[in-house]
Amino acid sequence: MTNSTPSRLGELAKLFFKLGVIGFGGPVAHIAMIEDEVVKRRQWLTREHFLDLLGATNLIPGPNSTEMAIHIGYIYAGWLGLIVSGVCFVLPAVLITGGFAWVYVAYGTLPQVAPLLYGIKPAVLAIIINALWGLAKKAVKTRQLLVIALAVALTTLLFKLNEVIALLVGGLLGMVWLHSGDKNDKPGDKANFLIATLTTGATLKASTVVAASVATASTVTNVSLWQLGWFFLKVGSVLFGGGYLLVAFLQGGLVQEYGWLTQQQLLDAIAIGQFTPGPVLSTATFIGYIIADIPGAIIATIGIFLPSFVFVAALNPLIPRLRASSWSRAFLDAVNVSAVALMVVTTLQLGAATLTLPQAPFVDFLGLAIAIVSAILAIRFRINAAWLVFGSAFIGWGATLLGYTR
Repeated sequence: MTNSTPSRLGELAKLFFKLGVIGFGGPVAHIAMIEDEVVKRRQWLTREHFLDLLGATNLIPGPNSTEMAIHIGYIYAGWLGLIVSGVCFVLPAVLITGGFAWVYVAYGTLPQVAPLLYGIKPAVLAIIINALWGLAKKAVKTRQLLVIALAVALTTLLFKLNEVIALLVGGLLGMVWLHSGDKNDKPGDKANFLIATLTTGATLKASTVVAASVATASTVTNVSLWQLGWFFLKVGSVLFGGGYLLVAFLQGGLVQEYGWLTQQQLLDAIAIGQFTPGPVLSTATFIGYIIADIPGAIIATIGIFLPSFVFVAALNPLIPRLRASSWSRAFLDAVNVSAVALMVVTTLQLGAATLTLPQAPFVDFLGLAIAIVSAILAIRFRINAAWLVFGSAFIGWGATLLGYTR
C-alpha cells in the first residue's frame, strides 16, 4: 500500500468508479461489494473497523453505501480521498441516469433493460450472502450479541419497525446489557458516550425540523434552480430509511405539494432509479433534468448528495473516541450486530422477490441456479463481483433471447 497521496487518490477513483458501474441491487449489495474490495482484497480496513463505520453510517441520514465510500476515502487519503471516493461512486449512476433522462425527454420512452436485470439480481443476492457471512462472523462476538441480532431481525420482520429505531433500540439494549460496569473505565468514557447520544439526537431533531419545513413550504408555480436545489438539499438532509422514504418525499413534495412532476413522470423516475447501478438517489438527476434541463440535473444531484459528505466529515473523527469508551463500545457493538441483522432481513426479502414466482412452480429455477453458482464462485473461488454481475447479465440476456420468461 503506497504512501503517495496522488497514488492513493487514483486507487480510490478507480475502485469506486468501478463499483458505481457494477453496483446493482441497492445499498445492501453495494456495501457487500465495498466490503469485498476494501476488507478482503485490499485490506485497507479490518472487518471490525468496517463494521464500526457501517453501524455509525446507519445512524445518520443519507444513502448508506455512498457514505461508506466517503468514510473509506477519508480514512485512506484524507479530505481529498473523501471527495474523490464519494464523487467517483456516485458519478456513474448520475451519468447513466442523466442519459436515460435525455432519452426520456427526447423520445418519451424508457429503454428496456429487463433481460439484463433478470440475470443480475440473483448474482447480487449471492454477493450479499458472501459479505454477510464474513460480517456476521465478526459482529456476533458473544451470545448476547447473537440474541440482540435475533431480536432486532424478528422485531423488524414482525412489526415493520423503522430501521433507525431498530438500530437505536438494539444499541441501547446492548449498552445496558453488555456493559459490565468495568471499574477500569476512563474518566472520559461517559462523556464519549454522551457525545454519541447527543450527535444522534441532534441529527434526529434536525431531521424532524427540516421535514416539517418541507411539509409546510408554500406552493410555487415557476421552478427556479434555487428552489429545486433547496428541495433536494432538505430531502438529502433527512433521508433515513433509503429509497422507500425517498419515494414518499418525492410524491408528497414534487407531485402533491408543488406540482413540478406528474404522477407518471414520478413513476418513470423511480423506475430509472431501480434499474440503474449505484445509489437510488440518482433519481434526483432524472427529475432535475425533466424540470430544468442540464442545470436542473446538476443542482438536484448536488443538493441530494451534499449532506452525506457533510455528515461523514463530522462523524468520522468521533468513531475512534466512541470505540475507546466501554459504554459507547458496547453501544457500537450492538449497533453493528443490529445493522447486520437488518441486512439479513433485507436479503431475505430480496431473495423472496427474486427467486419466487406468482404461479406454479413458484420457484424460478434458472434464477436459483444463477444465485447458487454465483455464491460458489464468490465464496469458494473469490471471483470478483464485477465478473459475476457482467456474466449473469449476459445469461439473463441470452435466456430472454431463447424465449425464457419469468
